[in-house]
Amino acid sequence: FYSIATDVAVGVKRGSDELLSGSVLNSPNSNMSSMVVTANGNDNKKFKGDDKMDGAPSRVLHIRKLPGEVTETEVIALGLPFGKVTNILMLKGKSQAFLELATEEAAITMVNYYSAVTPHLRNQPIYIQYSNHKELKTDSTLNQRAQAVLQAVTAVQATNAPISGTTVSESAVTPAQSPVLRIIIDNMYYPVTLDVLHQIFSKFGAVLKIITFTKNNQFQALLQFGDPVNAQQAKLALDGQNIYNACCTLRIDFSKLVNLNVKYNNDKSRDYTRPDLPSGDGQPALDPAIAAAFAKETSLLAVPGALSPLAIPNAAAAAAAAAAGRVGMPGVSAGGNTVLLVSNLNEEMVTPQSLFTLFGVYGDVQRVKILYNKKDSALIQMADGNQSQLAMSHLNGQKMYGKIIRVTLSKHQTVQLPREGLDDQGLTKDFGNSPLHRFKKPGSKNFQNIFPPSATLHLSNIPPSVAEDDLRTLFANTGGTVKAFKFFQRDHKMALLQMSTVEEAIQALIDLHNYNLGENHHLRVSFSKSTI
Repeated sequence: FYSIATDVAVGVKRGSDELLSGSVLNSPNSNMSSMVVTANGNDNKKFKGDDKMDGAPSRVLHIRKLPGEVTETEVIALGLPFGKVTNILMLKGKSQAFLELATEEAAITMVNYYSAVTPHLRNQPIYIQYSNHKELKTDSTLNQRAQAVLQAVTAVQATNAPISGTTVSESAVTPAQSPVLRIIIDNMYYPVTLDVLHQIFSKFGAVLKIITFTKNNQFQALLQFGDPVNAQQAKLALDGQNIYNACCTLRIDFSKLVNLNVKYNNDKSRDYTRPDLPSGDGQPALDPAIAAAFAKETSLLAVPGALSPLAIPNAAAAAAAAAAGRVGMPGVSAGGNTVLLVSNLNEEMVTPQSLFTLFGVYGDVQRVKILYNKKDSALIQMADGNQSQLAMSHLNGQKMYGKIIRVTLSKHQTVQLPREGLDDQGLTKDFGNSPLHRFKKPGSKNFQNIFPPSATLHLSNIPPSVAEDDLRTLFANTGGTVKAFKFFQRDHKMALLQMSTVEEAIQALIDLHNYNLGENHHLRVSFSKSTI
């Protein structure tokens, strides 16, 4: 017992008497856990208020102010982008941990990076500095779980061999079977595009292919790495992290597929190894310059180590930011481009009002201009760049009035209104002061109920006098078939109504959102993630 305890206490071995100055080791009755804490107690004193990174470099780092629930996996993930993590000691009661990296260089890179970018775990800032200890010696019985997590990570980093003899409770560290990850995004209040995924995941290795799709009304993706080890590292570092602040949570599993078959390079799918692929169903092919850049990027990716995080300082930075769950994406700031170009519209049917209603599901539409010389195209100005991204990612490729519409960012910064007294046949409309904006109130519940177009619609603000049959008839009159209907149990002001196709539901929403049901009740219609 004594020798184990000594090992633990000297655990975080500093080589000075300072550590052993407490009387704990002399007392035969003291229990181990208090020894561990005492073993590090002086670190606490030593580091109180000492946030400056001016200690002598060491491959052991002292991490403070950890949120209570943090797991070993999350702490290890902080270090992974910088190199191999060789040991970890968590001090749960003190919200601290010691992390040992394989080399001092890796630790220096990590400290330098995090002194510029405050790392966050679970949305709380944490602090990292060099420890006085030059290495960690932890007793395996006391630190079993942490060791198991580490072993799994190391085994995966070193080889793709399955780990035998370690049972690890962390689902995050099962051995990598496949280079393909299945990614689901929860709380998707902002759009997540294929390019955003590529940017995040390529920090962990060569991303060869990505396919995105909507299933069960959730945005999902399949993403193939060149090597299963990279898939494992990405899963370990990113599963459960938010892409943007407090939303767009990544849920990551291994796919049963080991290879993806990509037919088209467009905004829904891409094969980075084959820039020559067509874009499919009338989507413009990739710009030749972009295709060339892809080819170049892919050949660069194929060189082992060419993009290892430490080879490129900013790759390490971005990878670490990803690991810390703070992947701020360029181009999706609240600034961004607010004007969308919508083309392939049905020019016989489309009006500024119908575009306002449909695009208004994803943001507050300010102005709409149907182009005078090209009436199958329109410019739509949203309130901010996030909203235009959101509308683009959800509505591009959907059918409106029988035609598949194409939505891209416009190069225009604003939509010009016609000059005073000029009649443009009602093609331009200013909705800046519309009472129908869904997202005017900051923190409105509507932000949490943004879903892709779906056959099932969510209805609200239904007056007591209106029955199921009235609503079924009303929606059937929009030209589709009502397949199912259900009032909410607790609240008859709300209901779900299912049309037979997404296209019919889009049409019904355009026609009936804000429809006056009498008694001063205007019907509210949005897409639902539920099915009936």
